[in-house]
Amino acid sequence: MLRAAETIERTDTGRQRRGNEDAALARPPVFVVADGMGGAKAGEVASQIAVQAFAQGVGGEGSLEERLASRVQDANAQIHERSRSEHELEGMGTTLTAVYLDDAQISIAHVGDSRAYMLRDGSLRRLTQDHSLVEELKRQGKLTEEQAAEHPQRSIITRALGPERSVEVDTWSYPVRGGDVLLLCSDGLTAMLSEQQIREILGSTEGLARAADRLIHEANQAGGRDNITVVLFRVEEVEGSVADEHSTIVGAPAPSASRAPDSAPAPPPSLGHSRARPPLARPLGSAPAATARRPRRFAKPLAALLATVVVLFLIGAGGYLATRQLYFIATNGQGIVTIYRGLPYELPTGVRLYETFYVSGVPAALVPSDRRATLLNHQLRSQSGASGVIRALELGQLSG
Repeated sequence: MLRAAETIERTDTGRQRRGNEDAALARPPVFVVADGMGGAKAGEVASQIAVQAFAQGVGGEGSLEERLASRVQDANAQIHERSRSEHELEGMGTTLTAVYLDDAQISIAHVGDSRAYMLRDGSLRRLTQDHSLVEELKRQGKLTEEQAAEHPQRSIITRALGPERSVEVDTWSYPVRGGDVLLLCSDGLTAMLSEQQIREILGSTEGLARAADRLIHEANQAGGRDNITVVLFRVEEVEGSVADEHSTIVGAPAPSASRAPDSAPAPPPSLGHSRARPPLARPLGSAPAATARRPRRFAKPLAALLATVVVLFLIGAGGYLATRQLYFIATNGQGIVTIYRGLPYELPTGVRLYETFYVSGVPAALVPSDRRATLLNHQLRSQSGASGVIRALELGQLSG
């Protein structure tokens, strides 16, 4: 059996915020960190609602992961309803990372960019994946770790509790054993300290209380740009051993079918091929005898008509090929900034004069409002021009 032998909860406003919108719960076997967002005190309200959803435990039917996800959905519904019914709370939301310590494992429910880590034998392992713009671009191979660390939109998250009626929740389980240390934290810590610094502090500090204090102190020394919340607990075995020493992580979420796996960059856009056109007409065959005796004066008009059709075809084909060299930027059906090839028009018959060329990793809602109109105005561009604009957007370097 496993239990939490040492449990520490710390939170700090940081050096650049006037209020603390983080919330935490450390009530074994349940541990939660939430990082709120919204005007006035709306973020504080959202994070408190999220944490309180777990205050009475996670009893009920289903697996632990299902019960954790159910609590998250309950919290999301409450936050969403209050943000719609109370004007001062409009637009509020929160991240949430919850951990439940069971007999032989931990189960996790996760939304947003707060994180969970496990320290084992001096090695620190991140157990969650950020739902953020830069993390998505990193997974697609469009940003390096160094570029992500300096990206101006690194704080933009792509999933949170509150904005929608329902929310997608990541859940999975990991085997743990005695001696493992679990860390839950808001991004106020991870934005200020590298994972290497976090590992060194946890590995070199005696006692989790002192380790938590050091983590917050070092984050503030590095700038303290956001609220900083830390929950730590050490796993202890009681009444015999539980997990095998060589157990591997199970239940980790598989990459979404709509994106490349973490280890593989997204494939570059390809030019594709022009649509094949049907032949204009069959070659004329031999005419019946009666037709063959037609006066030769019909031969010249027929030849002229055929020549006209051929010329029109060549002009049309040339125009079509010319449009293959034109590109414009708009959004697709999912609201993602996309490069299209062709002309931004649709015929009354429903035929589109464009096709998808490249789908970026940036939702249009995350483009700064003062740049959105000029970016998505359907201006015709060259391939290199359109690709250059999107690349700058993905790197957070779009200037206009």
